[in-house]
Amino acid sequence: MFAKKSPEWTLVPSSEKDISEVRERCRRLVQRRAAVSAGISAIPLPGLDVVTDLRLFATLIDDINREFGLTPEQVGKLQPQIKIRAYEAAISVGGTMVGRYVTREVILRLLQRSAGKLVTKQVTRFVPLAGQAASAAIGFFAFRQIGYQHVDACAAVARALMTSKA
Repeated sequence: MFAKKSPEWTLVPSSEKDISEVRERCRRLVQRRAAVSAGISAIPLPGLDVVTDLRLFATLIDDINREFGLTPEQVGKLQPQIKIRAYEAAISVGGTMVGRYVTREVILRLLQRSAGKLVTKQVTRFVPLAGQAASAAIGFFAFRQIGYQHVDACAAVARALMTSKA
């Protein structure tokens, strides 16, 4: 399924089919984690959802990067010119978390981009039942959207590396 041509390409998907399979697997992972995030959002404890989202999202990003062979460790093992190509591709597609260590600050900056949705999510919590359901739905869609964007960025980087290798 993955190329074994040289040591630096052991974990990177090596064909369009492989990239598509990894992409779909990661999108399913995003869906599952978004559902967990939504479930926690429905619990009426202030702050619990934010802490949980940070934790879930940090592990999600690491898992997606690993699936695509784009963790900092995996990218670090690439040949220098291919490593540069990987970072150039990540920058060109806006993949700010591709091949980087995911820190709390990085996740917070990313979530701040969706600040309007987060504020709406927190405000809806004050309306009993319907507010909790709305909060969960907003959390699900925001989490899923950010996760899908990262999956697509990783897929684009993997495609760029595949074409540069050819």
